[in-house]
Amino acid sequence: MSEKESGGDFRYAVGESKVPWHAVGEFYDGKDAVEMVKFLLPATGDPAYAAQTEKVAEEIKKLAEVGGKATKLTLGRKVAEAEQISRSYFGSKYACFLDNWTGGMEIAYKLAGIGPGDEIIMPAITFIATMAYPLSVGAKIVFADVDPETINLDPADVARKITPKTKMIVPVHLGGCPVDMDPIMELAAKHDIIVMEDAAHGMGGAYKGKKLGAIGHFGGFSLHEVKNINSFGEGGILLSNEDWAGPQFPGARFLGLDFSRKIKDWLYDISPLTDRYGKPQVALNHSATEIQALGLLLQMQRLDQIIAMRKAAAEYMNSVLSQEDGILVEKADTAETYSTHHLYLLRIDPEKVGGNIQQLSKKLAEKGLTNITHFGPMYRFKIMKDLGYDENAIAATCPVTEKMFYHSYTHLPLYPLTREQLEYQAQAVVEAVREMKQGK
Repeated sequence: MSEKESGGDFRYAVGESKVPWHAVGEFYDGKDAVEMVKFLLPATGDPAYAAQTEKVAEEIKKLAEVGGKATKLTLGRKVAEAEQISRSYFGSKYACFLDNWTGGMEIAYKLAGIGPGDEIIMPAITFIATMAYPLSVGAKIVFADVDPETINLDPADVARKITPKTKMIVPVHLGGCPVDMDPIMELAAKHDIIVMEDAAHGMGGAYKGKKLGAIGHFGGFSLHEVKNINSFGEGGILLSNEDWAGPQFPGARFLGLDFSRKIKDWLYDISPLTDRYGKPQVALNHSATEIQALGLLLQMQRLDQIIAMRKAAAEYMNSVLSQEDGILVEKADTAETYSTHHLYLLRIDPEKVGGNIQQLSKKLAEKGLTNITHFGPMYRFKIMKDLGYDENAIAATCPVTEKMFYHSYTHLPLYPLTREQLEYQAQAVVEAVREMKQGK
């Protein structure tokens, strides 16, 4: 049997062979498929579950008798399909599907040539993944303050903090709400700075008619299990329109394996990445599986509907909360600039409600509402102190961050809530604020 006849898709391209060398060392069978179904559709206590799973198992057994085996589980056709759909949907020239978005950012930082002493400006409010790679190579994180309406990067403060050492600006579309990108891109052009959009929360959102993640030199998304859509729990997409960067994505994702070249008596070469300065960079492994890609393809089919549902929920929250003095509602969408509504941003005016967000959060928790302020100020973490950052000095340069995080905002969920849950959530916020006004 040849590799072609067996359905194999081995990366070494062994061609015709009487003894095929499959990429998969141990195949999955019908019993494994049944367990996968049971994992994705677990028992709920319904007595009919056991009987139904038995029926499914019997049918899958029959299917296995006439079906083949999956002979490629990583970096195959589904990954390629996921990348093609991503290029089309986001309007980006290059797309790379990989194991997670942290890996995508690592690749972008490497291609941008970030190294010791370089300065990267990012918002004081973001997730640790945004700054993990620069810290690991000795670059300096410069924290910019946030916009009090969106908790996003404030372009005016970015302008104040640019120095000759600034090599990158990393706007983060927190909660899926678009950063004001025009002034960021203008600053980048003026000072020859690379922009990478951390759109971990922003898949499907837009800024002035352009999809988030496809505006900067680099951008991308997290497909972790908590995001609006996921790729079976983990995954990421890296985008770029830059010809000096995008063609390197395949090698950057998988250790620099270069099948266009071969060393003597071997199948391939290992080529370095070349950063924007022409310096070599070593690629690591961020390979994605075919199952992850399938998960993305399935959920991406309903991404726009998911965002529409979340938008409707956010608009309902706005309509109720805006009636109560002291509650500041989310920024409204426009036809060209709109959020993914990954999180609902709840803000208050502490003076008008008679207390701060810490008190309100406690009251909401007592009423059964989960609320989590995303994220803690990055300069407060132990790792920053141990690396020599002065948290109090940085806090003094980020007064809005301090005010908003400790006094004025939290986040509420916008998952597929029932109407009853959504109404309860909105009313509970109003009731809690009224209690604070009454001094209760």
